[in-house]
Amino acid sequence: MGSSFILCLALSVLCGFVFTPHIMPEAGLATAPNNSPVGRWKTVDDTTGKVKSIVVIWEEHSKLYGRVQKLLDPNLPDPNPRCKDCTGQQKGQPVIGLRILWDLRKDGNVWSGGMILDPESGKTYKCLLALEDGGKKLKVRGFIGFSLLGRTQYWLRE
Repeated sequence: MGSSFILCLALSVLCGFVFTPHIMPEAGLATAPNNSPVGRWKTVDDTTGKVKSIVVIWEEHSKLYGRVQKLLDPNLPDPNPRCKDCTGQQKGQPVIGLRILWDLRKDGNVWSGGMILDPESGKTYKCLLALEDGGKKLKVRGFIGFSLLGRTQYWLRE
């Protein structure tokens, strides 16, 4: 009886390891700490101030990645738009599910060194992320060359 208990325990540990969040990046996002950008974020339009989409950010191999999970504008002319101005593998891909953040590494209190894609223009920029307001807001800075030459958006934790 003791050996069957140990076998069951070992199998449950192994099965638990196989189905942990590091295999499925979006699993466990609800428990992401507020000192990390990992989670779901509402993107906000610069001009109207309205929420445009939900972006999911996850960590993989000590780098952050993000993709568009949902578009929230009910008046979109095309409910399933594609990134027609993107280049490479992203060209013509649906915006929903599109990877827009990649290769961001933690550097002190910011995440940098990666890129961000603007699906509306198809352009990519260097990117810097920083948490604000106790982790409720995410400062997203896209820039060319130097951080001074760019644009900042603030996303809200969902």
